[in-house]
Amino acid sequence: MTQKNRKMRQLLPIAGMVCALGTTATSVSAETLKFFNWSDYIAEDTVERFEAETGIQVIQDVFDSNEVLEAKLLAGNSGYDLVVPTASFMGRQIQAGVFGKLDKAKLPNLKHLDPELLSFLEAVDPGNQYGVPYLWGTTGIGYNVDKVKEVLGDDAPVNSWDLVFKPENMAKLQECGVMFLDSPDELYPLTLNYLGKNPNSRNPQDYALDSEAVKLLKDVRPYVTQFHSSQYISALANGDICVAIGWSGDVIQAQDRAIEADNGVNIEYSIPKEGTQIWFDMLAVPKEAENKDAAYQFINFLLRPDVIADVSNYVAYANPNLDAMALQDPDISSNEGIYPSSEVKKKLFAQKVRGLKIERLMVRLWTDIKTGR
Repeated sequence: MTQKNRKMRQLLPIAGMVCALGTTATSVSAETLKFFNWSDYIAEDTVERFEAETGIQVIQDVFDSNEVLEAKLLAGNSGYDLVVPTASFMGRQIQAGVFGKLDKAKLPNLKHLDPELLSFLEAVDPGNQYGVPYLWGTTGIGYNVDKVKEVLGDDAPVNSWDLVFKPENMAKLQECGVMFLDSPDELYPLTLNYLGKNPNSRNPQDYALDSEAVKLLKDVRPYVTQFHSSQYISALANGDICVAIGWSGDVIQAQDRAIEADNGVNIEYSIPKEGTQIWFDMLAVPKEAENKDAAYQFINFLLRPDVIADVSNYVAYANPNLDAMALQDPDISSNEGIYPSSEVKKKLFAQKVRGLKIERLMVRLWTDIKTGR
């Protein structure tokens, strides 16, 4: 998912050196892993445990958008041994020759992965040859139960995209505040899917100024308080807004913050009945990585059920490890907002590589929509 900002707190100190955001890892000894990950997207002691078990020092840089990572990868010589792209971005990076095929003999813990989830990734990585899923989630609706009820009544369609894609609802919800993700990669496919169209359409007509999708987004645009891909977490938790289109783990984090603050804000997460996007953040080894062996060791370590269970407990995002479920906090494993039911999974779609022409059209349209042209 693009511009995904998870828990945007100060990254806690970890064993090993943590480089400043946006810097490039420098060349160091062979027993070093240079890791480029999303901000605050790993448990507090994961790196420390790995270093203690292997003697390999982890130098971790953090980023807050897929675009930052992609720019470094496409420029070449990124300096990283292991990176965490979102699957939809990884698909086009594979086509650009950024990654080498995985040596699966070095990853015995792949046996723990859920085959059903791996099948979603076939759309961007046929045969799961280039990447290993790390964490995953859905894009849905985070909402303030009491405020939405106050504005729209007991029958508010909180289980449907009607809540945010019907102007008559948005006109009322603007009173308590609505935020959308600032991401055409997220919002445009959701809009197409809501309209009964292919969310991965490669038909230029679906991206034309007079298309149904553009009209829908422009109709609700006047009622959107802000487009942002991280600030909605605190805004929901503090009661500053009542609805957000956001990522599952982020909304769960907002819910947790409100509970911890005991501020009376009741947050819930909904996966709309019309279906939504499932996304994956991947572990991938750049072709020019200097220490591929260390990268494989760390991937295999993260594939251990006990290790990835701790990560999910910390970040509130699902992992694809079947054997981790029993080791996780029951509040995580049993939460259908984090781990959707089999019935809900049938209505999820994964992004496919759409091609540069469509990507450019979508980005151009998004600029027009956000500015209200």
